[in-house]
Amino acid sequence: MVRRPTMAVTSVTIGAPDPRDLAAFYARLLGWPVTASEPARPGMPPEDGWAQIRPPADQTGLTLNFEYEAKFTRPVWPAVDAAQNATQHLDIAVADLEETVRWALEAGAILADVQPQKDVRVMLDPAGHPFCMFEVESVPGPDQ
Repeated sequence: MVRRPTMAVTSVTIGAPDPRDLAAFYARLLGWPVTASEPARPGMPPEDGWAQIRPPADQTGLTLNFEYEAKFTRPVWPAVDAAQNATQHLDIAVADLEETVRWALEAGAILADVQPQKDVRVMLDPAGHPFCMFEVESVPGPDQ
């Protein structure tokens, strides 16, 4: 039997119609710096490119990459038949749910019409990807 090699998940890549704009949204939302940004490749539309954000050195979290998708279709949440459904989403722990919802709206998020759980808020980023925010007693951050 082959022994499992050492592995580590380091990042999540999110397809987007304009990856640099979506990276800027998540950078604002999370307070993380944009650590890489590549322009459109020759012959590609101006939205083409790639971008990345990472948590600051005093915080933990996965790197988020944003990659241009030429045939991007805005996902529909919750899922409906014959539509582009969201196949994954980010879960974000927050210290104060209502305050963070206000912040996310100011940063450019949209509150989803359907909220299936009382203690979770489903939000949509500018490209339509859902993300969930939930309150916890202690959120690791720069103050800890």
